[in-house]
Amino acid sequence: MNFDFELRAPNNDLVILKPIGTKDFEKLFSVASDPLIWEQHPSSNRYKGEIFRTFFEDALDSGMAYLIIDAENEEIIGSSRYYAMNEENSSIAIGYTFLARKYWGGRHNYAAKKLMLDHAFTFFDKVFLHIGPQNIRSQMATLKLGAVKVGENEKDHLGHDRPNWEYLITREEWLKNNP
Repeated sequence: MNFDFELRAPNNDLVILKPIGTKDFEKLFSVASDPLIWEQHPSSNRYKGEIFRTFFEDALDSGMAYLIIDAENEEIIGSSRYYAMNEENSSIAIGYTFLARKYWGGRHNYAAKKLMLDHAFTFFDKVFLHIGPQNIRSQMATLKLGAVKVGENEKDHLGHDRPNWEYLITREEWLKNNP
């Protein structure tokens, strides 16, 4: 699966997804430094520079992280990434997503996830999303995508003691609802 190119669609005038690069830290941190973005997240202190630096470096190291860019003004408004790729299970996860507050509740998150899901489903049959039990905003956004809750885990995908709810979207369901 190739992650080193922009994701955009001709009928998506809302967002462009561009691979994260080392030079993007300051602009992305200017979005992420808002404490309210992280208040429902298990890492609620991610708005702090040293904590966000670790998050950012992990995103770079993953090789699967994207900036979310407002297509109208070309400003960075957040990020998301693929992770937990499992070719044997034909699955991948999408997460670590955050958006500037002024984009909450609108169409930008859906547009970004649609680009990522469309791309993922050219390679995989299943996409998982893992969300903290207290993160109601992300749970609601995930349900809008058509995801179904399939589990409650005590550990995250890295084995850390961090409860999360697991949601699933299958290629078949995605293509049926997003022709």
